[in-house]
Amino acid sequence: MAQVFGAKSTTDEVLSGIDLSGKRVLVTGVSAGLGVETARALAAHGAQVVGAARDLAKAARATAEVKAQAANGGGFELIELDLAALASVRACADALVADGRPFDAVIANAGVMRTPFGHTADGFETQIGTNHIGHFVLVNRIASLIAPGGRLVNVSSSGHRYADVDLGDPNFEHTPYDPMVAYGRSKTANILFAVEFDARHKARGVRAAALHPGGIHTELGRHMVPGELEQLVAQITAQLAADGQPPFQWKTVPQGAATSVWAAFVASAEEIGGRYCENCQVSRITEGLISPVSPGVRSYALDPARAKALWAATETWVGERFPEVA
Repeated sequence: MAQVFGAKSTTDEVLSGIDLSGKRVLVTGVSAGLGVETARALAAHGAQVVGAARDLAKAARATAEVKAQAANGGGFELIELDLAALASVRACADALVADGRPFDAVIANAGVMRTPFGHTADGFETQIGTNHIGHFVLVNRIASLIAPGGRLVNVSSSGHRYADVDLGDPNFEHTPYDPMVAYGRSKTANILFAVEFDARHKARGVRAAALHPGGIHTELGRHMVPGELEQLVAQITAQLAADGQPPFQWKTVPQGAATSVWAAFVASAEEIGGRYCENCQVSRITEGLISPVSPGVRSYALDPARAKALWAATETWVGERFPEVA
């Protein structure tokens, strides 16, 4: 019987006894936090990890321990990627395709949260442009490199509950900008992208899933104003108390990255394909008012028709078409 993991499981616990020698993995966002820990755990268990980051100098410093802990043939290398500039995204993808070596997993981990209103180099609202559009172009351009049996893992968030995607106004040109709504839209897009990617690629044995890593103290919250995070935690704890539940506790970074490595290499393909996961488990659909830290995924984020519509819209936005890979 397969071991059941949960919210407190760490990356090394999830990968205990698993030899990833010969596996190759692309992880985006390896400058800090979850990306670094994800890369470390995979390399320590034998995987060859390619870490993508905008600031290579910062990433090199942050990932020194990744190289130090690589074992059983594992290794680590960096590649430049600025998800907020499609010229950089395409250059990164072109370099990987020219290299030609396949990937057993792509973990789309990088992201921004609650940024002030702004735009990417290509004119997209910062959060949808970085979190969704950049990854959409990168992953689709290297889709042929994902080997049969491989997986795409999109790091989303429970923040998807704040908003469905808005295909008619993705850049807040006609509606007032709200940083949490923008974040919610981008995280819903991460899930919908996984749903449609899974549908398009499962016939060749490639599956996709999205996940919520949990509440972790990382650089992701750097755009929040002083005191905002503490106020949010106090509100969540009060709501949990009213529901008779214990107070909110942050996850450690190894606990937060555990679901990424679980979805990439531990869970069965049929279990996670086209699904949303958290706490190293597949989540159930929940609606209505529930605590922001309670498990569950909104039905609109798993809607196949909505996923197809987002795919088509994103192709139009970026001016590229991505046919199914044979």
